Amino acid sequence: MLRIAVQSKGRLYEETMNMLVESDIKLSTSKRTLLVQSKNFPIEVLFLRDDDIPQTVASGVADLGVVGENEFVERQEDADIVRRLDFSHCRLSLAIPKAIEYPGLEWFENKKIATSYPVILRNFLEKNHINADIHVITGSVEISPGIGLADAIFDIVSSGSTLVSNNLREVEVVMQSEALLIANKNLTEEKKEILEELLFRLTAVKTAEDKKYVRMNVSNDNLPEVLSVLPSMHSPTVMPLATEGWSSVHTVLSEERFWEIIGKLKSAGAEGILVSPIEKMIP
Repeated sequence: MLRIAVQSKGRLYEETMNMLVESDIKLSTSKRTLLVQSKNFPIEVLFLRDDDIPQTVASGVADLGVVGENEFVERQEDADIVRRLDFSHCRLSLAIPKAIEYPGLEWFENKKIATSYPVILRNFLEKNHINADIHVITGSVEISPGIGLADAIFDIVSSGSTLVSNNLREVEVVMQSEALLIANKNLTEEKKEILEELLFRLTAVKTAEDKKYVRMNVSNDNLPEVLSVLPSMHSPTVMPLATEGWSSVHTVLSEERFWEIIGKLKSAGAEGILVSPIEKMIP
């Protein structure tokens, strides 16, 4: 049985639970408890505060954890990064009052900066030879300049709307962050096997993201032109239809170029184009 630590609320919680559901890991969430066991997979979920997850995994209380990269770097706990999960993207940035002119990093010399991430900030300032006073705050960092508690802030930025509402502007991006799957360094062989199965499922879900399964009817006369515009993981599948001189072509398209390619297919003579979502794709 693997134990995975997950943030107990917020965006990271929602996206992590969606990831597990898409991987067909069934969990009871009708009543929130500290520890929930899956009904169909040897895994149990431990709900914690996000800043407790790195230590919980490093100490072995949990085998795995899903945590923001910002928290993992800040806590400096000894655990392995197993996979970058490509969700809960944000950045850690320095921000100052909107009305102040910003000449560059030297502006922060001898300034007071409020933050919940003193380790990351201190390393950044030392690397750039900036001497500033770091004021550690665990709550609403963004209000600090407005009430005279600090000259600037160092905090998480996602959309930037919180900065705007507090008359602040982002002037330096220090690091990018996303959700990480981390693991204890001393997993047993049995737990490593379960982890491999979990990673297999996550890969299948991730590979299917932004992909569409496309089927179309094509006259054999137009087949070469249609095939020439079709990207595919390997090559399209072509099957003869009951109507002589026609074929059915099956392929996978990415969302990024979907409409561009569909337009080319129609121009090349494809008809009856049918598009289906893909839930899983086994590489």
